[in-house]
Amino acid sequence: MSITHLVTHSGGFHADELLSSVILTRLFPQAELLRSRDKAWITPRADRIIYDVGGNFDAAAQIFDHHQRPNPLREDGQPYSSFGLIWAQYGRDYLAAMDVPEKDADAIHASFDKGFVLPVDLVDNGAVNTSEAGPLFSGMTLPVLLESLKTVFDDREDGADDRAFMAALPVARAFIEAQIKRKAAKFRAEDMVLSAIRAAGAGRVLELPMGMPFRAAVEKAGAEHLLFVVHPRGADWTLTTIRVGDDTFENRADLPAAWAGLTDGALETASGVTGAKFCHNGRFIAVANARDAILQMADIAVTEATKE
Repeated sequence: MSITHLVTHSGGFHADELLSSVILTRLFPQAELLRSRDKAWITPRADRIIYDVGGNFDAAAQIFDHHQRPNPLREDGQPYSSFGLIWAQYGRDYLAAMDVPEKDADAIHASFDKGFVLPVDLVDNGAVNTSEAGPLFSGMTLPVLLESLKTVFDDREDGADDRAFMAALPVARAFIEAQIKRKAAKFRAEDMVLSAIRAAGAGRVLELPMGMPFRAAVEKAGAEHLLFVVHPRGADWTLTTIRVGDDTFENRADLPAAWAGLTDGALETASGVTGAKFCHNGRFIAVANARDAILQMADIAVTEATKE
């Protein structure tokens, strides 16, 4: 039997059932999203998925609540919210609906669960306190921001809660879809970077067809010999350094000190390269007007960085 109804509770909302609704409405676009606490609606049937209400978790029966005791826990003992339960059951189907390549689906599913779903689960269950982020940031967590879209206490107009929920749904959808698309893009970038590394061979300069995340793939490939990266950027070409880690600005090699902060003619004179346009004072990026010019600059940078 096809799913005709997606059922969650009425009244005010939290991030977990709102984000769950993003997943389910993508997978079951023809189903009606119904917010109710009516016993007839929150009783499992084959034609509905019930979540964050109903007092039971039974994936086979398509009911995904977490408020009962004992509450559903992850293998490591951390509590699920309805979002975590829905993601565990339907997340891979959602990734397929988002056209995520099958070869990347498991890694993206796990990454999204750890970095996005789990924090929502923990906040919803009171397992972490957002105030621990400090007064400046405690109100800026995603669950708090999403729940700020609820109606104010004295808006008691009929249907106000449901209208607020439906208005918040595309906001929540934007965050999930952006996260999934960004994670999928990282895998596409990794494939392109690994291919470019093979093409570079023993060379010290990695040439990419466009700007993209590259350092993780460089590390994955064990390409310790690479010092710089070049790629087109609009009508220009850039030469960038490779940082040694996520938590530092230290590079494997810096651009030549004589280029720092120079532009146009001054940089052409200092580098000896016609078409050189800019070098950041921090010596981590330079720009030229053509591929040949940026490759010349890259060769000079390699020579200076490797000279004894």
